[in-house]
Amino acid sequence: PFLGVTQPRSRNMKTPVQKMLTEAFANAVKAAFPSLSSPPVTVARAANPKFGDFQFNSSMSIFKQLKGTDGAPKNPREVAQAIQAQLPGDDPMISKTEIAGPGFINVHISATFLGQHVLDMATQGVQPYDTPKRKCLVDFSSPNIAKEMHVGHLRSTIIGDCVCRVLEFLGHDVERINHTGDWGTQFGMLITHLRAAHPDFTSNTPDVTDLTSFYKQAKQRFDEDDQFKETSRLEVVQLQSGNPDSLTAWKALCDVSRKAFQAVYDRLDIKIGEVGESFYNPMIPGVVEKCKAKGLVKESDGAQVILQDDWQFPLIVVKRDGGFGYDSTDMAAIDYRINEKKGDWLIYITDAGQGDHFKLIFKAAELMGWSQGVRVDHMGFGLVCGEDGKKFKTRSGETVKLVDLLDEACDRTYNVLKERNDEEGSQVTFTEEEMLNISKVIGYAAVKYADLKTNRQLNYIFSFDRMLDLKGNTAVYLLYAFARINSIFRKANVDINSPGTAIPSLEHPAEKALAMHILSINQEIALFCDNLCPHVLCTFLYETSVKFSEFFRDCKVVGDAKQEERLILIAATARCMKQVFTLLGIDTIDRM
Repeated sequence: PFLGVTQPRSRNMKTPVQKMLTEAFANAVKAAFPSLSSPPVTVARAANPKFGDFQFNSSMSIFKQLKGTDGAPKNPREVAQAIQAQLPGDDPMISKTEIAGPGFINVHISATFLGQHVLDMATQGVQPYDTPKRKCLVDFSSPNIAKEMHVGHLRSTIIGDCVCRVLEFLGHDVERINHTGDWGTQFGMLITHLRAAHPDFTSNTPDVTDLTSFYKQAKQRFDEDDQFKETSRLEVVQLQSGNPDSLTAWKALCDVSRKAFQAVYDRLDIKIGEVGESFYNPMIPGVVEKCKAKGLVKESDGAQVILQDDWQFPLIVVKRDGGFGYDSTDMAAIDYRINEKKGDWLIYITDAGQGDHFKLIFKAAELMGWSQGVRVDHMGFGLVCGEDGKKFKTRSGETVKLVDLLDEACDRTYNVLKERNDEEGSQVTFTEEEMLNISKVIGYAAVKYADLKTNRQLNYIFSFDRMLDLKGNTAVYLLYAFARINSIFRKANVDINSPGTAIPSLEHPAEKALAMHILSINQEIALFCDNLCPHVLCTFLYETSVKFSEFFRDCKVVGDAKQEERLILIAATARCMKQVFTLLGIDTIDRM
C-alpha cells in the first residue's frame, strides 16, 4: 500500500508507523521462517485501542504455507509466537506485543516514541516521505477559448491543483498544463463575428466582457445566415494556412479569454501554464507518419485510423477531409510530453466521459513504444449536480458561470458574518475589511472542499447550504477547528510557532489517539499518490478535527500541569492541519 516509498535510512516520521511496523514484521517473519520466499505480511490498525494500536494478521496465512513441511508449527498461534520472538526487544517504537486469539499479534506503540515525533512535528512541521523523484506533467482545467469558465471546469481545476500541490510537496518536478481549446473549426465563425462586431479590433482590444454571449451571437449567426456560414468556412481555411490577418484575430480572441480565465485562477490561487491545442498542431503530421511507419494506421471510410481487434471504436488520426481532430491532437501531445519533455508520470484530469478516449490514447502510446517505464493516469470525475440530482444549471437552464458561483459563495459567507458581527454581545467582532477577507477565504474554501471531499469518480450535489454549514464535514467546520487551536495559544499567551521543548507523555487516551492520527499523515499522502484520490486527505483532515475536539473535551490545556506538553501536541495538530489545507489549496484564518 505504500508504492514508491523507499526504505528509510533511520527511524523518522517521514515514514508512516504502519510501514515501519510492516518492515519490522517482515524481518521477523524472514528470521523465523527463512524457507518462505514471499510470506504475507499484513499490519493493520487495531479495531479497539485498548487491545493495542496495531495488529499483525498474517499468522494464519503463514501457517497454511508451512503446513506439511518439516518442523511446521502445529497451529497459527505457534506461528505468532515464533514471529514475536524474532522482533527486536529494544525497538524504541514498540512498548509491548501480545498474542491474541488464534495468532493475532497486538502491538502497542511507545508513547515516548510518539511524543518525540509530536515535538518534531510541532517545531519542524510535516516532512515529506522519501520517494524517487519524477517528472510529472499534469493536464487540468482546459477551458475553451471564447467561452467563459463554467461549473463544469470547477472539478478539473480544483482537483488538478490539489494533485500538483501534493506532488510538489513530495519534491517531484511538476509541470502544470492548461490544454486550452484554442484551435478548431469554431474559430471560423468566431473570427467572422469579431470582424463584424469589432472591426477595429487590431487597434483597439475588444472589450468582450461576456464571452458566453459573444459565442452565442456568433453561433446564432452561423446557424441562421448562409453567407456568414460560408465566410466562416473560408476563414477556417485562412486561419489554418497561416493568414496574418486571421492569426491576428485569433490571437485577439485568445487574449480576451486568457484575461477572463486568469481572473478565476487568481481568485482560486491556481498556478497553471497554457499549452493549448494549437501548440501541437504543427506536430500532428509527423506523429501520423510515425504511427504509419509502425504499421498502426489503417484506412477506414476515407479516414485514417488506429484500430485494434479488441477496441470498440478507432482513434481517428486523419479525418475524411484531411483535417485533424481531438484524437490526433492528443496523440501529438502524449508523444511530445513523453519523448520531448521526458515526462515519466502523465496525469490527465477530465470528466469521466472521456475515459474511453484516453484509454485508447494510452494504448496507442504503448503500441508505439513511447510509454514504457512511464506512469500514465486518467483521473476521471463525475458531474456537479443541482439539488434535484441533475446537471447543475441556472433556473433558466443555462450553464452556471464559475465566477458567479464564486461570487455567491463569498456573498453568502459575508452576510452570515455581518449578521453575527452585528449581534449584541458578540464575542468576536471584525472590521469591514476583515469580514470581506474572511468571507473570501471561507467562500472559496467551501467550494473547493465540497468538491474534493467527494470521491472524484462520483457525481456530487452542489449545495451552498451544506457547504457553508458550521457542523459536519465542511470547510467551515474545519477552519473553525483550526482557528480554535490558535485561540488556545492566544489565551495561554504562547507563540504557536515556539510552543516549548517538553516531550509529550501522551498518558491520556485522547492525547495518544490524536498523536497517532496526526503522525499518520504521510500514510494518507502515500495512499493519495497510489490511487489519486483527493478525498482521502479530506477525510483525514476531518478526522483530525474530530480527534482534536475529543482531546479538548477531555483534556484541560491552559492552566493545567501539563500545559506545555499539551500545547506542543495541539501545535503539531495545527501544523498537520495547515499542511493538509495547503495541499487542498485552501487558505486558513486564525480567528473566526
